[in-house]
Amino acid sequence: MSTKKDNFTPKDKKFMKLALDLARARKGLTGDNPSVGCVIVKKDKIISIGQTGYGGRPHAEHNAISNCFEEVKDSKMYITLEPCNHYGKTPPCTKNIVKNKISEVYYSIDDIDVKVKGKSYSILKKNNINVKKGLLKKEALNLYKSYYINRKKQLPYIIGKIALSKNKIIYSDTTKRITNKISDKLTHYLRFKSDGILITSKTLNIDDPKLNCRLEGYTKFSPKRIILDKNLKINLKSYVVKSIKNENTIIFYNSNNKTKKNFLIKKGAFLINQPTQRNENFDLKKILKKLYTLGIKNLLVEGGDKLTKSFLQKKMFNEFYTFKSSENLLKKNKYVNFTSSDILKTKYGRYKTNFKLGTDRITIYKN
Repeated sequence: MSTKKDNFTPKDKKFMKLALDLARARKGLTGDNPSVGCVIVKKDKIISIGQTGYGGRPHAEHNAISNCFEEVKDSKMYITLEPCNHYGKTPPCTKNIVKNKISEVYYSIDDIDVKVKGKSYSILKKNNINVKKGLLKKEALNLYKSYYINRKKQLPYIIGKIALSKNKIIYSDTTKRITNKISDKLTHYLRFKSDGILITSKTLNIDDPKLNCRLEGYTKFSPKRIILDKNLKINLKSYVVKSIKNENTIIFYNSNNKTKKNFLIKKGAFLINQPTQRNENFDLKKILKKLYTLGIKNLLVEGGDKLTKSFLQKKMFNEFYTFKSSENLLKKNKYVNFTSSDILKTKYGRYKTNFKLGTDRITIYKN
């Protein structure tokens, strides 16, 4: 089996970096399957590239071979993740590689899926293909962190996000906007990369958010809206309710309000009657497990102070973003402070990255 003794050239690293960029670009858009990048090289020249298809199929290796207008025989293939070796909805990628007589295969890391892990190496070797793994392993492990969490824990990869003023106000009835328009684009990018976006009905009723992706050309990738609404207090005149279609809205509830329930079901919402705990709150872990079974592999939480604090206290976020304005907000009439700064520093402060978008400061905390 390939070991640390494998020597990778600068060209090998260049080709794998391109494959990783391809995988990164499609991340969050491949359903149950991981996003994979593939580059085919012959005589040090790139002759084809491929990515996992939207929704997870076809696989990157299949796309790279199909996209190629040259003979792939005796070429090298660079893949970010171990190729699949079993029949599912598509034939094994190993079979496609062998059939097309590709002579060398480089991949970064083993797949965590037990049906695949380590087996493809042996299959390719038995067919006289030179196989090396571990190329840009560190970068690949970082790329597939969410996929590994999905498969190991059977939970979504969870990103939290909150916008706050310089004096740590997250809501004020004196303004609709806290951060700038450049930061808005990052928010919509996070939505674009997520399968679902989670808030409470309280936040929905106060802000009346759209919860969609409004980046030009990417609106079709808007996440499913997920509302925690124990007593079905959701405002039926809200944008979210008015725009319900094709089960794009999931509501967790625990109420006997049949009139409201039937109205929402008729609109097309997917309602889940979720039992509460002794403290009359939802068990967030059970909700996350349920969302995973519904295909939510990447979840964005854009809740208010209370929901955010619940996730932070239980250290449920894999990543957490703060969007901090350079300006203070006046504490007039109704306003809400962000009360979890100390929790955030204590539980997540060890690993963080800072950068600026205009005058806003973005901090990313990682678990």
